[in-house]
Amino acid sequence: MATAYERFNLHATPEKFYIEACDDGAKDVLVIDRVSTEMTLAGVKDIPPSGVTRPICGIMGTTRLVAGMYLIVITRKRKVGDLFGHTVWKAMEFDVISYKKTILHLTDIQMQDNKTFLAMINNVLNTDGFYFCTDYDLTHTQQRLSNTSPDFQEMSLLERADQRFMWNGNLLREIIEQPELHKFAFPVIHGFIVMKPCCINGKVFEWILISRRSCFRAGVRYYVRGIDSEGHAANFVETEQIVQYSNARASFVQTRGSMPFYWSQRPNLKYKPKPQIRTDTNHMDGFRRHFESQVLIYGKQVILNLVNQKGSELPLEQTFAKMVNGVEDRLIKYIAFDFHKECSKMRWHRLQILVDTVADMQDEFGYFMLGSDGKVMSEQSGTFRSNCMDCLDRTNVIQSLLARCSLQNQLQRMGVLHVGQKIEEQADFEKIYKNAWADNANACAKQYAGTGALKTDFTRTGKRTQWGLVMDGWNSMIRYYKNNFSDGFRQDSIDLFLGNYTVDETDELMAMHMQKDWKFLTLPVIMLVAFSMCIICLLTPGDTWTETLAYVLFWGVASAVTAAVIIVNGREFVDAPKLVQKEKMD
Repeated sequence: MATAYERFNLHATPEKFYIEACDDGAKDVLVIDRVSTEMTLAGVKDIPPSGVTRPICGIMGTTRLVAGMYLIVITRKRKVGDLFGHTVWKAMEFDVISYKKTILHLTDIQMQDNKTFLAMINNVLNTDGFYFCTDYDLTHTQQRLSNTSPDFQEMSLLERADQRFMWNGNLLREIIEQPELHKFAFPVIHGFIVMKPCCINGKVFEWILISRRSCFRAGVRYYVRGIDSEGHAANFVETEQIVQYSNARASFVQTRGSMPFYWSQRPNLKYKPKPQIRTDTNHMDGFRRHFESQVLIYGKQVILNLVNQKGSELPLEQTFAKMVNGVEDRLIKYIAFDFHKECSKMRWHRLQILVDTVADMQDEFGYFMLGSDGKVMSEQSGTFRSNCMDCLDRTNVIQSLLARCSLQNQLQRMGVLHVGQKIEEQADFEKIYKNAWADNANACAKQYAGTGALKTDFTRTGKRTQWGLVMDGWNSMIRYYKNNFSDGFRQDSIDLFLGNYTVDETDELMAMHMQKDWKFLTLPVIMLVAFSMCIICLLTPGDTWTETLAYVLFWGVASAVTAAVIIVNGREFVDAPKLVQKEKMD
């Protein structure tokens, strides 16, 4: 496999960037012209001594903003661990460097727009969870890698990467178009990776969890739901659990993703906006595309729909079930499990009902296993596709339980566990396992919903706690604020980063400067004043209790009516995306 360079020096002059490969024996230099933006290959001798030099960890890519082109580099990385002898890194810090030496050629409005776009790029870069490897392909599962041709093995990391999980694909367009530059860049995935050396019965093995977040239909919680016309599901994440012992390795893959038809749940200041299923669209076309792709990549599909089977979530469950029945595909099986109903009143042991229900299917699907001699011993023939409303909290709990069942079989087959032993009885490993899956839940939740996951106390400890309920309440409040008042900016940031929106320096960015309706400022002020007056009247009573009551009622009714008007017009008060196409938001 053609590997990428791992260490670099960035030499900057007013005219050019010189990115020098510093690996042992490397002599190549990537030259970027800061005026023409042309990229060429040169040698070390071409680096001028006058340049400002600093070490960097890698090239994330380039992007065009109002002021022109920008180079995005990784400036700090942290080692996560070694995957089959290949070092996996987590990108920790980035720098966004302008090609232009000055932005004085911009108008004041253009400068403000450019500043906003820079903030958007940094918003995505500062979202935790970017990982890379310079000599191993992190975008593919073990099973996909084992089923590749010799030609595929010879491709560069950029050519062979699974485009679904290459988050810097848009940023690397120019480098990808020039094969001679491929060694200067590598795919960066977004999600979560944990690698832990573990010991059971004196036998040391490596346990690894990798979650790859798709960059197709990527976005934030309430602004991206369902699927697009290509069949890409919102918040689609592929999670692979890998175990390696004595040169043998096994992997078990699961997926999660939004319910694959056209529905939305736009924020409107209500705690839980009512989901809307589109009635003007043929759902079956996108639904078929989604599952044709899933079956092609993963094999048989067992859908685990964990949404409530009452209230506002019921129509979604019914629609999903109807779609599966309508497609009449024996490779797709649908199971609805009302997570909240079954586990109400802290009855978390009832999750075993679902695990037992799918046990035979899990045995049928199996897992991928490579023997110590490098030969394939078994393959996974299908996956569980889990979802709840957000594909976060409930989904992660179920995935961790199914992954444990698979791991139990794998460790017994490898000889790590003795016959009759259970993973649950291995206290040290159980602590590692549960904490890693809870960390995975938090990572996926922060990337999609803006806060840590709910129900992680169960994932970490195996039981629901009162403190866990308190933390869930706190996280729910933070989610409410972010989903209503900051997620529009986050959605714009993701769309800009992934190339769903491109900046044209000549365009007037009208959407960026749209003024809010008068209600946006006036009504909250009226409500605040009325509520304050109500409190003041209570604290400073009048001459008679009837006078006090009249004032309190007047200001109380005024604040309540104003609040009701705000709620009715809720969509006008939330932070909505300004850049994205309407189709994506519907």
